[in-house]
Amino acid sequence: MTDSATNSPRNQIINKSNDIIDATEQHGIEIPIEIVSEEEMAVIEAAFSLASAARRSFLCTRPSRGLSSCSSGNSEDSGRVNKKNKTKTKSVMFDSLLNRFRKKRGLYVTDITATEWCEKQMEFGLLFGKPEITSAMKAGIARHAKLEEEVTKKVEVRVETLEDIWALKFINFTICANQLMFEGLTRELPVVGLVQGVWMVGVIDELRMPVTETGRNLILVDTKTRRQPRIPAEPQCRNGRLQLMCYKYLWDKLVSDIFPSKQFYDYFSLDPEHTLSDDIKMSTAEAGFPAETLGEVVNYFRNVCLTLPPAHDQLLLRYELQKDNSLIAEDEFSYDDDWLKGQISSSLEFWQGQREAKYVPENEYEANDQSPMVDVAPGASDKMMKSSHLKRNTYLMLTGGGMEKFVLNSAKREVKLDILND
Repeated sequence: MTDSATNSPRNQIINKSNDIIDATEQHGIEIPIEIVSEEEMAVIEAAFSLASAARRSFLCTRPSRGLSSCSSGNSEDSGRVNKKNKTKTKSVMFDSLLNRFRKKRGLYVTDITATEWCEKQMEFGLLFGKPEITSAMKAGIARHAKLEEEVTKKVEVRVETLEDIWALKFINFTICANQLMFEGLTRELPVVGLVQGVWMVGVIDELRMPVTETGRNLILVDTKTRRQPRIPAEPQCRNGRLQLMCYKYLWDKLVSDIFPSKQFYDYFSLDPEHTLSDDIKMSTAEAGFPAETLGEVVNYFRNVCLTLPPAHDQLLLRYELQKDNSLIAEDEFSYDDDWLKGQISSSLEFWQGQREAKYVPENEYEANDQSPMVDVAPGASDKMMKSSHLKRNTYLMLTGGGMEKFVLNSAKREVKLDILND
């Protein structure tokens, strides 16, 4: 009994380990030891948690009746198992982040910029929840709201269907376009487009069309707020440039191509013949293009797009101090189509599950004085939508569900629509 225990495989391994330790001590060989800090251990543990969650997702299958669940091994729960079902199960073993978290919604422009900074941070945020909004981020949101109030006012309106929400987005686009053409300035303009086979949505912070000696050039502008009175590190500046380039790409695509309405309806599961709610029909009538259905609103939107000019290749980033909104610096740069398409392609590889997420390069992480999430226009900006030119300028706010009387403010400003949910 004792001999058997002594010769067990486990004891043999221990004995060999002891022999190695004795040999190293005898010959003066030093084995390098690396001490891992608590922060590094936290990162390692989080990585193991992520790997475990990913492994569980691999084991999850979709029953033939359309309900998502994990396979329990009981064929009666998921219908009859046959070769055809086994093949289908294998095809859905892995689901991309795009399909899991942005299905029927489209990618936000801020999804592209966030992954340009750190794909792993985006992955962790999607799987385990985003970090809480910081005071700096709240200050950025407040500043954007204040800038918007300079040209708009808000009024609440409830929506009943997804078709109502999209109709209001297109109405908001038309309002902003009219304001831009007549006044030379508009803010928080919603855009949507098909980019490399993926639907992308966003909200342009500011559009200017100043009158110059050579004519009128459309300039896209984005304002970032800073806690410190200095411009950010280069990685953050690059991230802001990427965001503006994405907006220009979407804008130019809208005004130069025919909007692919059929693909749009199919992807977002919308019915163009759906009758809009009374509030929205009334808002379209006030805007000067009465419409009964989503399809009618989209047709008007397409016609408006064809009357608008493309954006100038020179783009403008403004950096303001959060404390008093004073201007720190302006970064004027040129649009780079090849670089932009390369960045989008790389980001889509991550979103579509073609490769694993990347970490921030060490030299860029050390160069940043704060998280770029503070300076990138907050995610809330991608939820701000605007409406078409009404006789009295107000701001419509969608609160979702039910009905609410549509009230117009008497102030002579643009009418916009604010969607509170994605």
